[in-house]
Amino acid sequence: MTRGGRGPTRARLLPDDEIGRAAAIEVLRAGGLVAMPTDTVYGVGVALDAKDGLARLFAAKDRPLDRAIVLLAADLEQAASVGVFSAAARLLAERFWPGGLTLVLLQAPEARLPAELTGGAATIGVRIPDHESPRSLARALGPMPVTSANLSGQPDAQDASEVLAQLGPRVNLVLDGGRARGGIPSTVVDSSDELPRILRAGAISTADLAAVLAAAGLAHAF
Repeated sequence: MTRGGRGPTRARLLPDDEIGRAAAIEVLRAGGLVAMPTDTVYGVGVALDAKDGLARLFAAKDRPLDRAIVLLAADLEQAASVGVFSAAARLLAERFWPGGLTLVLLQAPEARLPAELTGGAATIGVRIPDHESPRSLARALGPMPVTSANLSGQPDAQDASEVLAQLGPRVNLVLDGGRARGGIPSTVVDSSDELPRILRAGAISTADLAAVLAAAGLAHAF
């Protein structure tokens, strides 16, 4: 028994290539936790429909249960299956996805997302990362709950060794894709209301976001 809950005695480490991603998909389909590189920092995810998967993901990170988790999607169609896009949200998605932008959207009524994923909110954070690893996993499994691959309150993991140092046996598999390209977490924009607003500054600048909306004549709160 690990401090974060039941888990393997040692995480597998595989290259982030076609073979490694195929193994990761098998692990995720079996309900396991997989850490992977993204375009910002390393993330750790689980299949959305895995039994008790979200609880194990929270436990692995020592993450408070009231903290929502973002879904990473393979494409805009997948993202639209879980969230409702306003005109502003769709414009930002088309301009900055794939990339370091997380959009907080009203949940799509048909999505029926678990409350523990969203922290009980009526919204869901969605992102299409500019990295083939998480997109390939989401392409096989559907939108995937992914959070940063570190213990809560600790520095973000920038490579596979830092993931192992923090999460160790708490995850089943780590895909080693070298140093994370971005190193800066995504910018988070709440697009669930009439006026989009910045919840967290990050990889996409506020000025760039504002310029795209202004050019389309769309109002915002930043």
